[in-house]
Amino acid sequence: MVEAVIELVLIGTGRVAVRVVSLGRWRGAAFDGNEERIFSAAGALSFRKEGRRIITSTGLLFAGVLAYLILFAVLVAAA
Repeated sequence: MVEAVIELVLIGTGRVAVRVVSLGRWRGAAFDGNEERIFSAAGALSFRKEGRRIITSTGLLFAGVLAYLILFAVLVAAA
């Protein structure tokens, strides 16, 4: 149960980080949608659909982990 909550928090953080870094040009795949299974290759981190980059849930997970690692590094450097 705890692992699922942590994963959802990381994916949510990754979704926000991707929006902010890409200035809204990219978006994350929907939690309840199946477009990621239909349009992307197996194991893909992102894919293009109608000219827009869509980050898969795995890609959002990596982006969330990276966002927290950067935040940790900034906090350690500031201390």
